[in-house]
Amino acid sequence: MNTIKRLHLSLKGKHISFVNRFVLPLFALLLWSGNAESQELIWHTDMSKAVDLATKENKKMLLFFTGSDWCGWCTKLEKEVFDTSDFATWSDDIVLVEVDFPKRTPQDERTRGQNQNLQSMFGVRGYPTVFFVSPKVMPDGRTNLESLGRTGYVRGGSKKWLDIANKIVAKEL
Repeated sequence: MNTIKRLHLSLKGKHISFVNRFVLPLFALLLWSGNAESQELIWHTDMSKAVDLATKENKKMLLFFTGSDWCGWCTKLEKEVFDTSDFATWSDDIVLVEVDFPKRTPQDERTRGQNQNLQSMFGVRGYPTVFFVSPKVMPDGRTNLESLGRTGYVRGGSKKWLDIANKIVAKEL
């Protein structure tokens, strides 16, 4: 008991310093990173994998056509809508796909070709463009992407954008 008491007394003065310097910041970092992980969205870049997932889980898809490293309106849409907790909650039942057209960021040839095909298929001429689609498996095994509608940047933040998105996603063909 005498040993425990001495150990406690010798640590008493340093305990606060140690807690303040190391334990509290570490605890705060763990809380922050845990919260950040819970808000982390999965943006797919491989369209075939995204279609398979959406089909398997019976989900609709959001295709975000963006110029990630040069398009100011795309960045604005991401910050005001896609990076919010409202969007994270809303997107639980949607498969998110980023169709990116960077100018400075390297992109592999397969992804670049896939994205150009999607751009042509959907007739995208400006950025950001967001298409909502519903994948439908045809009798021959192929999958069609039925368009539900599209939008882009909308002034008014996440609430306004999600109101429009909800109206589009509610459509059934």
